[in-house]
Amino acid sequence: MSHETCETDYGGSCGPSDGSQLQSVHTDNLPRILDRFGCSVAVTTYQAGKLILLRSDGAGLNTHFRSFTQPMGLALSSSRLAIGTDMQIWEYHNVPAVNDKVDTARTHDACFLPRLAHHTGNIQIHEMGWVDNELWFVNTLFSCLCTRSDEHSFVPCWRPPFVTAYAPEDRCHLNGMCVVNGEVRYVTALGRSDTQGGWRDNKKSGGVLIDVPTGEIIASNLCMPHSPRYYGDRLWVLNSGEGGVGVVDRNSGCYDEIARLPGFTRGLCFHGRLAFIGLSQVRDSAVFSGIPVAELEERTCGVWVLNIDTGETVGFVRFEEAVREIFAVEMLPGYRFPDVINDNRELMASSYVLPDEALRDVPVGIRASV
Repeated sequence: MSHETCETDYGGSCGPSDGSQLQSVHTDNLPRILDRFGCSVAVTTYQAGKLILLRSDGAGLNTHFRSFTQPMGLALSSSRLAIGTDMQIWEYHNVPAVNDKVDTARTHDACFLPRLAHHTGNIQIHEMGWVDNELWFVNTLFSCLCTRSDEHSFVPCWRPPFVTAYAPEDRCHLNGMCVVNGEVRYVTALGRSDTQGGWRDNKKSGGVLIDVPTGEIIASNLCMPHSPRYYGDRLWVLNSGEGGVGVVDRNSGCYDEIARLPGFTRGLCFHGRLAFIGLSQVRDSAVFSGIPVAELEERTCGVWVLNIDTGETVGFVRFEEAVREIFAVEMLPGYRFPDVINDNRELMASSYVLPDEALRDVPVGIRASV
């Protein structure tokens, strides 16, 4: 087991205002796993206000923190990274020409710079995903799936059949979203409710998994489910309130648990035969009261790596002190040591992206800066 302290934002401190530290402990094999896959992992924690990049750094794990306001959903499409926050969706693009300007002591293979900011208002944005070139996202407050608009805060595109109106009432706590073959196919909700906050009445077993094209409920009686995913010809879901990860038979609706972990499971991605799963300690509050995971004597926060065939824990990174809740876990394939620049004003001010035809007129000695 290895200990790791954080690598902070430019000019930042190593923890939030309460004085707690952004520290982690990881299994020795986790950096090797990332090296073997040639990837890194992005994690959001809205509770601590951080985007975390898990990157292999020789024999150790580099946990790189960037500050955002309540970051939740993540969506990667080639060179575009979308981040959902409290009132905005930020879109970052990889600008390879900036790699050498980020940190001369390290070799970066990607540098994401801000390109777009879309103001949604506080809609309790949850999971997001790219459908071709369009970004879809879960609008939890209005109980629907949405896309962006140049004119509007959001454009509602779909809502569960049991929700009768678009209203800022968090009726069913729609949260998870899965894109399959270029369409949004599955979503999860914490309850089948059409009243304001009605999902809270049956948190322990009111959760549902819904097929979006048909509106049919595929699985029910789940405990606060999140993160539906279709991978390896199986439909995966996190039965979060029980700390579970499992698969659902699309014909019978039966949920088969693959593993149970020591925390509230939320955030899921895959690579090869491994699953990367976010764990949260969950707050001692009315929202999480009465669910099995809240009764555990010890709950942990981090990213667990499981063998999807056996359910065995292969490795993990466990966060300590400041980070207590995880929302999204997103694989960044092909990016071993990326960075996301959001508060280095000098670097953002001096980095430009121009069309190829315009670059032909830029003097050769200057092109490396644009």
